[in-house]
Amino acid sequence: MGEIRSQDKPGFWDVLKSVLSAFFGVQSGRNRERDFVHGRPAHYVIVGLMATVLFVLMVFGIVRLVLWLAGV
Repeated sequence: MGEIRSQDKPGFWDVLKSVLSAFFGVQSGRNRERDFVHGRPAHYVIVGLMATVLFVLMVFGIVRLVLWLAGV
């Protein structure tokens, strides 16, 4: 594996992409290494919790919409 440079610190969008990749179970080795070497765990936990809440709310909204359309 290549050496990671200091400018490879993950920004917000990098953290978000890593969290979404984790939701699907796919992540490149380079990004995973960057996350573990330069990332702060709290950032990933916070973004992960926010993504989980958003996902649950989305599923809840879709179910409510489908039930409403079905007349239940």
